[in-house]
Amino acid sequence: MSNSSSITEFLLLALADTRELQLLHFWLFLGIYLAALLANGLIITAIACDHHLHTPMYFFLLNLSLLDLGSISTTLPKAMANSLWDTRAISYAGCAAQVFFFYFLISAEYFLLTVMSYDRYVAICKPLHYGTLLGSRACVHMAAAAWGSGFLNAVLHTANTFSIPLCQGNALDQFFCDIPQILKLSCSDAYLREVGLLILSCFLGFGCFLFIVLSYVQIFRAVLRIPSEQGWHKAFSTCLPHLAVVSLFVTTVIFSHLKPPSISSPSLDLVVAVLYSLVPPSANPLIYSMRNQELKQAIRKVISWMFLMKNLSQL
Repeated sequence: MSNSSSITEFLLLALADTRELQLLHFWLFLGIYLAALLANGLIITAIACDHHLHTPMYFFLLNLSLLDLGSISTTLPKAMANSLWDTRAISYAGCAAQVFFFYFLISAEYFLLTVMSYDRYVAICKPLHYGTLLGSRACVHMAAAAWGSGFLNAVLHTANTFSIPLCQGNALDQFFCDIPQILKLSCSDAYLREVGLLILSCFLGFGCFLFIVLSYVQIFRAVLRIPSEQGWHKAFSTCLPHLAVVSLFVTTVIFSHLKPPSISSPSLDLVVAVLYSLVPPSANPLIYSMRNQELKQAIRKVISWMFLMKNLSQL
């Protein structure tokens, strides 16, 4: 038996027992991480360097890519290091930092996705008021509110979680430090405070989800009035991927944090955690750039410039 004051490290989930499978997990995680870094990095560079993309939609997309880079960098490097060096340990301070940054970044990302749905609603349903409602100052304020709300949410959850006495060992059934897994180590009713906070956060998240759905209902109603089939295609190609990302994110997070203990298992928890921690940061760049001709052209320019610089450096 131990308590939180005597715990100096946590043991993360061992993804494999054999050395070959551990190395396979390392290379798999490395591939996912490098793909996310490259894709999000290209989007950030393209938007920052192309003045044609200095619009509210791309400003929010740049912020989304920054949050994606941060969230995936919070979890995967440690998981890769553990697989490579055949260890499970993460320090107590490192675990607290991982919880804080992960919840900060994914909370801010979700609030930003809510703001992005409002941006698409105004652009399609109230185009004549777009410049007024989403001026540069308003966009900065909304993005700052998303980042600030995520920071506040992370502070509350991290402080509350790591003030709970722990006496059920130090092994976590997850490849990164996640609050539901830490709460399983609690030895008192104090964990109910964090459970209550998680429920409140999930209700707030569900409220944001309802706002997003209602925004898209209005968008789809407006789109169906457009006589041009090309207009339908353009509107749906920007809105449906956004809705798909939000739906995947919300359902997996709520299921992970509110599911009853009777259906909890390490394999199920692992799959759900991968869906909300690794899939969105990796898929967002593809979803948002796949059918966006302006962004694809800007990315091509960035890649061409990179190859040009490489060739000039070799001369």
